[in-house]
This record gives sequence, C-alpha cells and structure tokens, in this order.
Amino acid sequence: MTESKRGLAAGTGGSVVVEACQVCGAGDLESVLFLGFLPPVNTMRPQGERPREQPSYPAEMLRCRRCQLVQLGLVVDPQVLFPPEYPYTSGTTRILRENFQQLSEECREVVGYGPEDLVVDVGSNDGTLLAAFVGKARVLGIEPTQAGELAKARGIETYTAFFGPEVVARAVAERRPAHIVTATNVFAHIEDVNAVVESVLALLGPKGVFISESHYLLSLVETLQYDTIYHEHLRYYSLTALRHLLERHGLEVFHARRIPTHGGSIRVYAARRGERPVRSSVADLLAAEQKADLHGAGLQRFKKDVVLSKMRLHALLVDLKRTGARIYGIGAPSRASTLMNYVGLGDGIVDCVLEVKGSHKTGKYMPGTLVPVLEEGKLFEDQPEYAMLLSWHIAEELIPKLREKGFRGRYIVPLPEPRILEGA
Repeated sequence: MTESKRGLAAGTGGSVVVEACQVCGAGDLESVLFLGFLPPVNTMRPQGERPREQPSYPAEMLRCRRCQLVQLGLVVDPQVLFPPEYPYTSGTTRILRENFQQLSEECREVVGYGPEDLVVDVGSNDGTLLAAFVGKARVLGIEPTQAGELAKARGIETYTAFFGPEVVARAVAERRPAHIVTATNVFAHIEDVNAVVESVLALLGPKGVFISESHYLLSLVETLQYDTIYHEHLRYYSLTALRHLLERHGLEVFHARRIPTHGGSIRVYAARRGERPVRSSVADLLAAEQKADLHGAGLQRFKKDVVLSKMRLHALLVDLKRTGARIYGIGAPSRASTLMNYVGLGDGIVDCVLEVKGSHKTGKYMPGTLVPVLEEGKLFEDQPEYAMLLSWHIAEELIPKLREKGFRGRYIVPLPEPRILEGA
C-alpha cells in the first residue's frame, strides 16, 4: 500500500536490463516511449550541497506483443530506489484514505467477510488500508520499511519483512490462511511478479480473494500521464495483461473496476478458477481497452502526444519567464521528478517547489535539479504570479485549498494539455 515498492520482494541487487517480458517471458518487446535518463525520484540532495556525480537510468516503456504487458526496460537496484527511510506514507493523502474505506465497504458485497476472517495487506505502509478493516476482520500488514512502525503504533499488527515464502509461512502458521489479500499500488513494483503471485496463492485460503490496485494503462494513455513513468513503476497494467498474469497461476479475474487514485487506477478481484461467478465488469473493461486500441495504435498516438505536450509546456513556461513572472511548483510527488527532468524545468524556469510544513523533502533539491524544496508558507508570503500544480491529477482538490489559505495568483496545470487557470 505504498506509492511504490519494488523492494517488497527480496532480490539479488544490481540494475538489470530487461530482455524479456516480466510476465510471460517473451523476448519480442516493442519500444513505446523513451523519456531519456532519469534520476531516482526519491534521491534528493541537501540544499547548499554542490552538484556532484549522480546516477540516472534509462526510462523506456516496452510492450510485449504476446501478453500485451507494458513495462520498463530497466530494473534498477531496489537498494537505490527503496532505502530503509523510504519517505512515502499513504495516510497523508485524503483520496487514498477515502479509497481504502470504500474498498473495505465494497468487499462486504463483492467478497463477504466477518470478524474471524483474516485480511493481509502486502506493502501495508502506515496501515491506512488495514485501518478500514479494523473491528470488522482480523488484520495483518507486511511492510519492509520503517513506515510499518507507524502502523504498529496504531495497534495494527505488522511484520517487518519483504514479501515472499518465508513471511507467508510465518503468517499462515501464526494467523491461519487469509480470506483477503490486498496489494494496492505495489503489484506493479515488485520485480519477480510471478513469484509474488505464487506467494499470494500460498497465503490465501481455498476460497480466498486477491485484490490488487495498480495505476491503469488506459487512464495513463487517456490523460497523458507520462509523469508516472519512473523506475519504481516496473509495469503499467491493462486488464488484458493482468488477466494473462493471474491465469498463469490458476487465478480468475471475477470483478474489475476503475478507481480515481493516482490519476486513474484499476481494482481487480481474483480467486481460484471457478470459485466466484465472473461479473460483467470484466468483459466491459476488456471491451473498452479494445475500443481504445490500447495495445496498438493507441500507444503510438500516446507517444506523439507526449512529445507535443512536452514542447507546449516548455514553451508556455519560457514565455511566462520572459515577462519576469515567478513560477512556484506546488507539491513534490514522485511524478514531479519525471515531469521536471523530461521537460527540462530547472531552476531558471521553476523558482522553487513547495511542500507542506514538516515534509521530509523540504531543505532539499528536486532530483536532478537545483530547484529547492521549501515550506508551503512561502506561497502565501511571496504571492508569486503562478503556482504550477505538480500533483495536477488532484487539481480540483488542491486549488480550493490554496485559495482558502490566501493565494491570489494564477494556476498552471501542466498535463494533459498545459493550461492556465485564474486564481481567486
């Protein structure tokens, strides 16, 4: 339940060029989009430190012609991407808290569960998802980073471990097999996904249900979210590819729906084949992917539109800077690193990026740049001409908050089409 954690499953270390599909093993991979060489999105240098050598890694999207999986062409060492002090906590995001509450309620109808059933969250982070099940079922988190300590402080039992056979054996021995296993926004981040599915199966009871939430390829293409392409996100799932993966392990998708988290995700319910009736939602989403030609011309159009969007955004910001305007970025999510590095938004274009008070990112530079991250209060003290929303996918939530706090300038929404919105 983290922004991203390829490090959930133990690996061998080192960065690996991907020569085959991560799901089916086919070697016939087609290049979809290359965003250049990007720094790790959570490597942020302290302000005042002189620039020095810093690793960057190629970010290329590839499509498997056999199972239609879209994936990155390089797997970066998880020790680089996910240090023990990995900063993300899901409970700080309102839309995620609401999403997990809705998930627990939806599970009542779709799955059914009671006080004696066990719900296990893979990559449980600070326990926000499991908190929605507390009092309704038994809960257990599996989380390798220190974020799990926050969950423990909330009274949510959490194993501090990478997800795999050892921790699964412990969970089954101590807590019995799970009725529900969730993996929200982590299922696309773990390197050996086939091994992960096998571990999920070992954790599930005979009639258990596996629920995954992943950023949805169709949403990514529809709204041009190239900024969500970074090395923590190894795979970009369509339902077509997800169904292929799960069927390889005897799991059947019986329900699927689009959800709003992270700019557009997909929630998929799967059980052992024949255990649950397959709902019409599965056929409906597969048909939508086919209509969008998601695995053909749709991806080709996506590439062209990304390049055009980059040029339009850069030109817009350069024109504003020529007038002497100040541009402050709002929020420093991981996706902001891709946007700024791919478009070339250095400190000559973006004056600073602002984070809420207490953020671990303040006092540092945005990855790959000398753009400082400062406390949000500067926006209201300085009143720059423009505030660029780097979490643009939740612009409708952010703008009223900034207006209420007193910002009187205008807003720049960088994607999917760069545009300027009036302020107060």
